[in-house]
Amino acid sequence: MSRTPQEIFERYVYAGTMTRNADALAETFTVDGVFEAPLMPAGAAFPRKLTGREEIRSAMAAYYEHQAKTDGSPNPEKSGYVLHTTTDPDVFIAEIDAVFDKEGEDDVTVSLVQIFRIRDGKIARLRDYFAPELMN
Repeated sequence: MSRTPQEIFERYVYAGTMTRNADALAETFTVDGVFEAPLMPAGAAFPRKLTGREEIRSAMAAYYEHQAKTDGSPNPEKSGYVLHTTTDPDVFIAEIDAVFDKEGEDDVTVSLVQIFRIRDGKIARLRDYFAPELMN
């Protein structure tokens, strides 16, 4: 099934950031998909590199459990993104400003860039670049 970059991105964001559903997130990837956060230090709560749908599923389930105790809720009205297509139809780039509401505190904005490589309508490789100190 052929999906547009917009559809792939929105499905990924809904599964991950919005609902923190590790099963749904893992299903946005190919069986051998790779999810990388190259700027994360080794041993951080957010995984640096995950290979394969099952590793993505289990590691992100553990991270979402931790995150539920420490992070605020995503605010889609305050957040925004821009998608950029490339000359390679299987690659697109997302510029994102994700805003999280924290009860009794100021909003937290996480700015990031993600590079998606797609195969057969699923994410074959995602490189997620953000400031590691913003992640618990």
